[in-house]
Amino acid sequence: MSKAAISLTTGLEDSERVTVALLVAVGDAESGRDTTMFLTKEAVRLAVTGVARGVACDGCPPIPTLLSRYAAAGGTMIVCGICVDAKGLDPTTFVDNASKGGSVQLWEWIGDEGATTFSY
Repeated sequence: MSKAAISLTTGLEDSERVTVALLVAVGDAESGRDTTMFLTKEAVRLAVTGVARGVACDGCPPIPTLLSRYAAAGGTMIVCGICVDAKGLDPTTFVDNASKGGSVQLWEWIGDEGATTFSY
């Protein structure tokens, strides 16, 4: 099975970028690909339960809906540990499909077969 890794560095301060990244992630996961999102910088806040909300634009799907679809399709999130610590976030408050990690965990997930990557 092919894999896809989506790197996201922005949070709700750029909700359109978040929406596009989630649309790609949902499409990957719902197509049966093994999919993970690597959240860094402000994007780490999206892993905290209840934080990711809103609609980016007229006609855009709500961010919580996209996150729910992503989780239901088996998509996971690796949340940058350095960023989590720097922002004082508590990993026990993360949504179920998110875990604190870093580049080592991302490379372990990618493995020897490689992955298609997207960066937002």
